[in-house]
Amino acid sequence: MNKVKGIILTVALSASASTVGAENLLSDTFNAQSQLGWAYFSDQVMGGISEGSVEYMEQDGENYAHMTGRVSTENNGGFIQIRRTVPKGSVGSAAGVYLKVRGNSQGYYIHLRTSGTVLPWQYYQAGFETTGEWQVVRLPLSAFERSGSWLRKALKPSAIRSIGILAYGRDHQAEIDVAEIGFYD
Repeated sequence: MNKVKGIILTVALSASASTVGAENLLSDTFNAQSQLGWAYFSDQVMGGISEGSVEYMEQDGENYAHMTGRVSTENNGGFIQIRRTVPKGSVGSAAGVYLKVRGNSQGYYIHLRTSGTVLPWQYYQAGFETTGEWQVVRLPLSAFERSGSWLRKALKPSAIRSIGILAYGRDHQAEIDVAEIGFYD
């Protein structure tokens, strides 16, 4: 079983509190326009059997992505995710990733892909835990671990090309809401 690690700072929030601050670079609040940039997919693209979906919802004036599903490691599988492209040059000064999140008290992951992650199984990963209440999780780039020795040891912010939110690596039921995600410097 993969152990979730990398939480540096978690701040509890009410559902109406704003996360956006002056130091945030690229930020996504899952409004109608930004929802178009996110894609859902699972390990079925490589023969796995995990199943899930993402719905875009609104509650108390706040938009969020609601991802649910069953993650199965059978048949060399083990993930469901939503991912979006990060525009080249938009996060070159990033020190980390933040997200406003709640869930089913399970561990989840952020995957960053870069110009150097050419193969589908290459990424930089940091984990975090959810609770039933909204919270802000901040993950410094130094908390992201490379998926293999062929990748650079240190994640280079200017090379980041996509960000993904995943239920990954073990058999479990996933349920996670993300109201905001972005990079901070």
